[in-house]
Amino acid sequence: MASATRRVVFVAAPGTEILDLVGPLQVFARAADIFGKKNPGASPIYSVEVVAASHRTSVMTNCGLRITAHKTFRQLRGRIDTLLVAGGSAIENDEIDVEVVRWLRKTAGRIRRIGSVCTGAMLLARAGLLDGRQATTHWNWCELLTKRCPRANVDPNPIFIRDGNVYTSAGITAGMDLALALVEEDHGSRLALQVARNLVLYLRRPGGQSQFSAALSLQLTDRKPLRELESWMLDNLNKPLTVPVLAQRVAMSPRNFARVFTREMKTTPAKFVERLRVEAARRRLEESQNSLETIAGECGFGNVNSMRNVFQRTLRIAPGQYRRHFRQVKHSSKAKAGRKTSFADFLEIL
Repeated sequence: MASATRRVVFVAAPGTEILDLVGPLQVFARAADIFGKKNPGASPIYSVEVVAASHRTSVMTNCGLRITAHKTFRQLRGRIDTLLVAGGSAIENDEIDVEVVRWLRKTAGRIRRIGSVCTGAMLLARAGLLDGRQATTHWNWCELLTKRCPRANVDPNPIFIRDGNVYTSAGITAGMDLALALVEEDHGSRLALQVARNLVLYLRRPGGQSQFSAALSLQLTDRKPLRELESWMLDNLNKPLTVPVLAQRVAMSPRNFARVFTREMKTTPAKFVERLRVEAARRRLEESQNSLETIAGECGFGNVNSMRNVFQRTLRIAPGQYRRHFRQVKHSSKAKAGRKTSFADFLEIL
């Protein structure tokens, strides 16, 4: 049972990316709603509000929809538990007033945790809050964030990163992944699972999961033979996908294929094949009940130990743990031994 209401504040600047704001906000709001219905009379676990990073509460988002914040940053008073900065064009173009930056720097020292969604990381960086820390943002803005904040260790791969009490996430839906992780951190996996199911989301993509899809990146190349190679590779993951084998499929010499592939895809064929196998294994772990041994064989890892090592290196989570995060149906821990699970129990699990 929660003993106090945690105050979650979202900072919205002109040109805010609306999904960076309302996606994570809805996660906290829905968590409070679900908890309240199951615990009538209890204090709300979250209060959620939007603060404008300007002198007016009216904020025009980047999609043309105007929103009204609860108050401006100047009007904000009282204790804050969690503060998250949404990304947007004013932040990306470095158009935020220096008064907001000073306020953010001062406020950060008085709250339990602070974070950003997408390019909101650039405002944290401007306030000096990312210096000496690991951080991420939307992959398309990582290079600029590195230039603006050379003292930060910017990683373009994870969907979100925690470094101390500072959290940064990639773009759009990754902000919802971060919000789910914060709910789980505060109130456990059961409530976070209920929120994710209610919003038809995964629970939860691990923070170390890559922002990039290997299959999608291969489709972006202008070279048709490489795009066609993708389908064949996905159908033959259990076979040896060596450079000579792949080169033969596109009628190229191994040396020329490796050179062209690395130039086009910005990675080696071996690393790319590994990413394809990880993504395929992830889908099987989420969608099937096949054993880890079967999945390792189908995806070309050879054995479970090899698959486990690759998962730990690329996703920072073991295959078995990954499956537990995404399993669709769980038995209630409250069910008594020998008693059949009723339909009411099933609804409670959901």
